[in-house]
Amino acid sequence: MKQKSGKKVFLEILGWTLVFMFASVLAVALNVHRYVDSFLDAYHGYYIDDLFISLNIAGLVGLIYSLFRVKDLTVENRRRREAERNVEWMATHDALTTLPNRRMLDRVLASEGPRSARTVFSVDLDGFKRVNDLFGHAVGNEVLKAVAERLKASFPDDTLYRIGGDEFIVITKGADADLAAASAQRIVQQLTAPIDADVMTVDVGASVGYAFSLGGADALNTAILHSDYAMYAAKAAGRNRAMAFASSMEQDVYKRARLEGALKRAVREGTIVPHFQPLIDLKTNRVNGFEALARWELQPGEFISPAEFIALAEETGLIVPLTEHLLRLCCIEARNWPQEVGLAFNLSPVLLSDAVLGLRLIKIMSEEGFLPSRLELEITESSVMKDYPAAQKVLGDLMEAGARIALDDFGTGYSSLSQLSGFSFDTIKIDRSFVTAMNKGERQDKVIRAIVALGSGLGVKTTAEGIEDEEQLAYLRSLGCDIGQGYLLGKPMPAEAARRFMQERLANPVPPSSVQTDSASSPVAALPAKRRRA
Repeated sequence: MKQKSGKKVFLEILGWTLVFMFASVLAVALNVHRYVDSFLDAYHGYYIDDLFISLNIAGLVGLIYSLFRVKDLTVENRRRREAERNVEWMATHDALTTLPNRRMLDRVLASEGPRSARTVFSVDLDGFKRVNDLFGHAVGNEVLKAVAERLKASFPDDTLYRIGGDEFIVITKGADADLAAASAQRIVQQLTAPIDADVMTVDVGASVGYAFSLGGADALNTAILHSDYAMYAAKAAGRNRAMAFASSMEQDVYKRARLEGALKRAVREGTIVPHFQPLIDLKTNRVNGFEALARWELQPGEFISPAEFIALAEETGLIVPLTEHLLRLCCIEARNWPQEVGLAFNLSPVLLSDAVLGLRLIKIMSEEGFLPSRLELEITESSVMKDYPAAQKVLGDLMEAGARIALDDFGTGYSSLSQLSGFSFDTIKIDRSFVTAMNKGERQDKVIRAIVALGSGLGVKTTAEGIEDEEQLAYLRSLGCDIGQGYLLGKPMPAEAARRFMQERLANPVPPSSVQTDSASSPVAALPAKRRRA
């Protein structure tokens, strides 16, 4: 049975008090006490007077008890109301940052009526997942609290919400474009400053999108949606950016959503396949191996750029099943190649934070009968230096199994030679940007010579990417570069075309002074040069 509220109890006591007072007045008016006295005198021998006194005492005790009970009920009621308020607060606020949460925002939107103009900022942290992965959730929580405090200090008179893991919304009054742009940049600057969290200092960034609500029904809800679109556009453009909503962004979001759905189906159905680009020994002109490049044919003749779908796979978490699927197909194909022909396979930087990745890839090779010693894993130097301990663990497992490591796009990252000297690798891949700039100035030529000399000094091979004319090829040979790759030597081709390419080379060896410029007749051979690989 539900307890009565304090108000109800009070009303009941008041009612009974009024009844008692009315009865008392009536008794006095009718001289009831005379009749009572006569009755008690007449039956004095039956102790009626003692019984009457006992009843009065019991009534007084009951009244005192009732007063104490009313006090207890009042206290209990107050506690219950406080508990209900706490439950309500917890349901509509984020316990970690004390900011209103998504439920509170939904309530505001549901009750939203015509209001004055406002500006909505959507804030998403850059690099927060890496903080959680590297330092644990305790440090991640400290970062979120610090971010919330900075936002509160920056917008003391405005409304803030934490609506997701590392997503925040700020709603301010007014809709001034210049003021909004300045506020968005201020958010970026404040959140990119180092954060002291749990006896360590960490760095995160922020992508900010903003839009305006000019009043009217559902205007705020629309502005929040538009600010999200702008935030996604800012994130796609790079770290630590702020962008205002533009109508074209809405179409970009719809396109991305459709592409994400198609990518999930493609990964599930295995329709993304590897194509193979030859790696040619520049000293002998023999096929040293093939680099596997992901190709996704959405429909006949319509290919999605790897730069587009690989980045999307990394963001959506599909890169793991996609990588495992592609490696399995590569192993099935490459196990039938001549033993001296190797397979080069690219690893996404995202994967290097997965401590058991190496063991899973070794398991796939074992299941498909492909020797790890024939595999060369290509990783960018930036990805290694971004999380050096994790990269060492993943790549250490693979190297212990016999796989080789190639530093891809060498010279374009931010690593230092001291860091590279402590990391074991077998090949340096000279980025295509250096090859393209070759013979265009003495400085560019010196860079190429220095990289080749570094490889020779470290006892590792050098592979030059993006060779597209014979002048580049001749110069690289003269420098002593070991391996060449590019359209001049062979374009990416399907597995069947790669087998024909090897057979033709074996049947008709090309002398080192000549160059095989033939490429596969498949439409895939006409694809642009690789820009992003898996």
